[in-house]
Amino acid sequence: MSTTTTTAGPVIGFLGLGRMGAGMAARLLGQPALCGRLLVHDIAPDAVAALVVQGAEPAASAEALGAQCDVVFTSLPTPAIVREAVVAIAAGGSPKIICDLSTSGPALAKELDALLAPRGIASFDAPVSGGISRAHDGTLSLMIGGPEVPYPQLEVLLRRFGTPIYMGVTPGAGQTMKLINNLLGAVAIGVTAEGMAFGIKAGLDPARMIEVLNQSTGINSATRDKWPKSVLPRTFDFGFAAALSLKDTNLLMEEAATAEVPLPLGEIVRDYLQRTLQREGPEADFTAIAKVVEEAAGLDPDRA
Repeated sequence: MSTTTTTAGPVIGFLGLGRMGAGMAARLLGQPALCGRLLVHDIAPDAVAALVVQGAEPAASAEALGAQCDVVFTSLPTPAIVREAVVAIAAGGSPKIICDLSTSGPALAKELDALLAPRGIASFDAPVSGGISRAHDGTLSLMIGGPEVPYPQLEVLLRRFGTPIYMGVTPGAGQTMKLINNLLGAVAIGVTAEGMAFGIKAGLDPARMIEVLNQSTGINSATRDKWPKSVLPRTFDFGFAAALSLKDTNLLMEEAATAEVPLPLGEIVRDYLQRTLQREGPEADFTAIAKVVEEAAGLDPDRA
């Protein structure tokens, strides 16, 4: 009688269980060959408890993740929080890999690589794109920068989150690509809002306008997803905060200024996002840019 021995995968840590992080972390559960144990930590106890119910183990701190895990993922809201977390993880022990899934900018990715590489820890930046539903479905797009030799070990884990595309060994390569992607996505919202406001004021039906655009050369991520789901029904709840979009745009503009690359459309988008937050408050969704554009066009942005 023969027996089959299943080798357990590495011990994985996940820090940051917000709307994106919780979905990605859950994708690692139930995969013992990929993830032998999943340890999780977040400042919100309820977020940790929700993952523990699904089979994860709670970790008391970022340092505890560093002490117990082979690979640690971070999914956090700002560069400053990412920096503090990674420093704590590294201080806790010597994981083989620390991978930042946040959009935290190429400058921080370079800083973290300089911190971790001398300690023998491979540092990867792997920001994601796709939104909350795709985080749960495992269909995100991931852009990765980091050392080539350990990448295959990380790639098999990243494939649980979606489709990873390796951008190269340069620290921050993934972050740079993510900022470019976010610029195009935000510009799509702004230009769609402008076109739609013009058409509505001219008497066109907005739903029919979107139908035409989605069958024509004007189609983009805003006409395809954001208007049908959030703007036409006037819910403005697509799931990405205007404050986070502004954070990403500011990171992009800082990097572009350093590289001496003018981004006038980026400036327009930044202005739209600032005005959206002023009008709608800190919890505003980035699709509420449409309200700012409509108001400037003399339309009633608060109509049902």
